[in-house]
Amino acid sequence: MAVLSIRMIGDPILRTPAAAVTDFGPELARLVEDMTETMIDVEGAGLAAPQVGIGLQVFTYRVDGVEGHVVNPVLETDGASQGESDVEGCLSVPGLGSYVDRTRWARVTGKDAAGQDVVVEGTGMLARALQHETDHLRGTLYIDRLAGEDRKNALRAIRSADYNRVTSRTAAQRSLTLGSSFTPGAATARGAGPTGAFGRATR
Repeated sequence: MAVLSIRMIGDPILRTPAAAVTDFGPELARLVEDMTETMIDVEGAGLAAPQVGIGLQVFTYRVDGVEGHVVNPVLETDGASQGESDVEGCLSVPGLGSYVDRTRWARVTGKDAAGQDVVVEGTGMLARALQHETDHLRGTLYIDRLAGEDRKNALRAIRSADYNRVTSRTAAQRSLTLGSSFTPGAATARGAGPTGAFGRATR
């Protein structure tokens, strides 16, 4: 397994809808392993294949002790809004975070890397993760779901010269572990430092 490079906002693959997976062979299994290691290495709670430059419908997740992956996910949502229960950020938009309107419950149905049926459902943070990562596979970033002043502030920050330094510094930090082998005991998805894909802080 290896740590992969994470694409940053501005990379066109993040805005391109991902293709459905049709080959459930060893290359897909390797991709899932590498994505899982990468997600853990950067202390993320989730990671979608386009974020590592692969335009396929695959994402991994690791939230509150629940870990896995879904291939070709189909998302269902229901229930009231989570409101301002947690700040959401993104590994591909480092250094920023905002409240995003997500439903309290979500479920994805799809396949695992071996082509077997899989269903993942949850509330709270897991529901947020499932919605966030499925968005990535549609070419949507969390900032697209912001409105009003929140959206203006996020776009203003991204356009600033300072933000270029944020992305450059983040890329340099992450490059230190690129291609490394898996090491047990990597940071958890929440609670200790940056959470990456979404949460109270980004890296």
